[in-house]
Amino acid sequence: MIPEKLKARMTRDRAMTSITLRVPVDVVDSLKAIAPLKGMSGYQALLKAYVSEGLRRDEAAHLFGPAARLAEALRRRGVPADLIAEAAQEAA
Repeated sequence: MIPEKLKARMTRDRAMTSITLRVPVDVVDSLKAIAPLKGMSGYQALLKAYVSEGLRRDEAAHLFGPAARLAEALRRRGVPADLIAEAAQEAA
């Protein structure tokens, strides 16, 4: 089952915000060189794609990885949610 938070991220009409990010000049130059090779309109689009890719990977690991599956199995067996959260915090 896909959480609502992730389903909402798949829509194109989400609210946006601007941020300032300090990045080394050579990294920006590399992004500018790679963007057209990947069919991107510019380096900012490529940077957003990299951020989104990493975020999706990390969220999937967090939401669907072994620790999440263990927590769900414990919940099904009646272990209190606060105890599971405490143990997860300690393990992290």
